[in-house]
Amino acid sequence: MSTVTSRLSRQQEKQLCFLLNCSRLSLLFKASVHGYTADAFHRRCDRQGPTVTVAYNNSWFIFGAYTSKDYAQTGQNIADDKAFVFSFNEREMKKKPLRVVSTEAQRSFIDANTGPNFVSLLFLYNNTATVYSNPGTYNFNPMEIHGNNLQLTEFEVYRVEGAEALMEKPWRNIQWDIEKKKGLMDMITEWKHGVSSVKKARILLVGPVGAGKSSFYNSINSVFKGYVYNQANMGYAGTSLTTQFRAYSIKTGGGKVLPFTLCDTMGLEEGINAGLDIDDFVSILKGHIQNKYQFNPAMPLQTQSPSFCKEPELKDKIHTVVYVIDTCNVKLLSEKVLEKLAAFRRKTNQLGIPQIFLMTKVDEACPSVASDLKNLYQSNYIHKMMQEVSANLGVPLSNLIPVKNYSQDVDLDPQTDILLLNAFVQILRTTEGFFEDFSLEEE
Repeated sequence: MSTVTSRLSRQQEKQLCFLLNCSRLSLLFKASVHGYTADAFHRRCDRQGPTVTVAYNNSWFIFGAYTSKDYAQTGQNIADDKAFVFSFNEREMKKKPLRVVSTEAQRSFIDANTGPNFVSLLFLYNNTATVYSNPGTYNFNPMEIHGNNLQLTEFEVYRVEGAEALMEKPWRNIQWDIEKKKGLMDMITEWKHGVSSVKKARILLVGPVGAGKSSFYNSINSVFKGYVYNQANMGYAGTSLTTQFRAYSIKTGGGKVLPFTLCDTMGLEEGINAGLDIDDFVSILKGHIQNKYQFNPAMPLQTQSPSFCKEPELKDKIHTVVYVIDTCNVKLLSEKVLEKLAAFRRKTNQLGIPQIFLMTKVDEACPSVASDLKNLYQSNYIHKMMQEVSANLGVPLSNLIPVKNYSQDVDLDPQTDILLLNAFVQILRTTEGFFEDFSLEEE
């Protein structure tokens, strides 16, 4: 899956953050990828809170507008005393950016079904890569804002994130003390599913490239080992670093094998003959694919292959599917990847296998969470991203679990441990549903 990247350089983003008095910009929309249309803009940018539009032309101008309000296509004039338009030149980065506020307090922008309409600047004009410019409500000199060049070479919209994005009360309660960690570890270590023919439950991790599947296994393994430990390949290389089907066991520091196996696969990719194939996915679910099978994206595993298990037992099958989503890239998942996810979920449902979602990289997605993990369940941004996944994929909010993996750390952190362990307890509780259904069928 190709990554949608910001055109802003680090210096330009830093300068824009200083102008906006924010700590981070999160890319929501890129016209060269998603389309120079109002509809494409609204599908990705409505109800995202504070946003900044950033336009580029071939006269070296970077210009746009900020609003602290939501886009919602109400057709109304919107009052926003924090709104402004801005401009700076790529060749004059040492020069202070130009910032112009509205002269009409009740008309900072028009919340219509067009492109972003700041009255004096209308972006994606007539669904084209152009801007309509008419100074007045924002009283500026066109030469200083865009050099009278209204043809765009790129257009982007970013979510503006800062420390103010915290709710008054957490939307989920979680204990962060050391006793809670010990209790969660004991719960996982002593977990039993009640089916004697299966010694270890098999939990399959599935998700787009770079979402953190392998990192999640490594992180859980690290918590029980007592130090940061990396066994599964992890990282981001544009294509999946995991090329085999791998089944990993986890041991405690004392050598006890835990009662489950975490299974890792190739990442989901949008191209044809790229990433995990849906036929291979179904074969994994049914227990036909053996450990260390080398995937061939151009051709799924054939029934006549020596690697194909023709008569799998219950212990060989998958008992829970865990979909792993990068919180930073929720808005940037391509339609093809979303279609693959939907197809995988349909197949999993047909086989009666329970499913749950992990939302990874919460610390990278929200500065407030990065500064203190205890802010997680008070973060407006994380809550909105989870609501978006819930709505887009038809997943109950209770089935979405946010986590932070160990990907850069060299030492364990108690708060990260508690978040990971709490997520895994939810996964095991979901897995119990499979074995309860199996026991009822046997009866």
